[in-house]
Amino acid sequence: MDSPPKRNRLRLYTVISLSLSILIIALVLYFTISPDTISKLAHVQIHYEFFLIAILLNIASWVLWGWRLRVLSHALDPNIHISLWEGTRIVIANLFLANITPALAGGEPLRIYLLKEDGMSVGCATAAILGERLIDALCILILVPFAFLIFYGRIDNPALAIGLVIGVIFFVLFCLLFFYALKNPERIKRWLVRISARLARMRKKHTDDAQSDRLISFISREVDSFHDSMHFFIGEGKRAFLYVSLLTVAFWAVGFMIPSMLLMGLGLPPHFIESYAAQLLLLVIIMMPTTPGSSGIAEVSVSGLYSVIIGSSYGYLLGVFVLLFRLITYHMNLIAGAIFQHRIFKSLTSFTFDALSKDDT
Repeated sequence: MDSPPKRNRLRLYTVISLSLSILIIALVLYFTISPDTISKLAHVQIHYEFFLIAILLNIASWVLWGWRLRVLSHALDPNIHISLWEGTRIVIANLFLANITPALAGGEPLRIYLLKEDGMSVGCATAAILGERLIDALCILILVPFAFLIFYGRIDNPALAIGLVIGVIFFVLFCLLFFYALKNPERIKRWLVRISARLARMRKKHTDDAQSDRLISFISREVDSFHDSMHFFIGEGKRAFLYVSLLTVAFWAVGFMIPSMLLMGLGLPPHFIESYAAQLLLLVIIMMPTTPGSSGIAEVSVSGLYSVIIGSSYGYLLGVFVLLFRLITYHMNLIAGAIFQHRIFKSLTSFTFDALSKDDT
């Protein structure tokens, strides 16, 4: 049964995330639409077919993500054969928690749990999910300099510029920590054991010697499994790593095309190159642990980046663009994720990270 504190915390995250998103969109609309621009909007030739294409592209990105997860899980454990539908179902289910937690990190534990339910060990499942993050990070870090080059000298918003710099620093630190974990698994084990012990004390949860031994054994086993799995990709699993990298490029390419379709739907040029660059810079910002689902931060960043692309001549369309973009890439994902998570767990609050070690300790 769901505990009241957990229900309240999840409800709070959801309310904050949605409220910030709606508030910032409303503010962008307020500052970009004035009485004399209403007549301009009335004469905008809307191409609704491009809005439909944008929705279909978002769905296609779910499928590509599920395909990537399917390939990763089978590469790490050949005995695991999840279908494309199962991989896509896992991806969609994770979207709800991902979109109400900072850095989109809430979906990772749920994906690990669902892979575990499909027969993977927690260590292999963790390696698959962190493998996704690593490949994403490598692709983004390779391409971000080109995005900066395209926007160099064009971003006159100091807050946005500072956010981008902080985002790049955060990204680099994440990669360094990841490689440190690969090189020093024993230190990571000791670190995780200490954190688990401190968390138990903070929760005033008593653990006897037998429980402590099981916890240490579980952490040691899963860290070793994760370490071996990641080294597999570096060694004999290079072919799978390349396959997943290509799927990652396709996944991001499809998702990055959504804003261009929205621009065309509003009668504007697609600005493919500039829009792709803007999406890369946006990713750097929203992957920082800030607000739940990066709500508010994402809307402000989209507004700042696309005001440069759209230009002042069509500034009255900026608020409409931000609204459409977030409806498809955030609110649509949030709703789909809530539906699928509820269908799996019969509740939006019943999943906890403790479930990962429930059957393994």
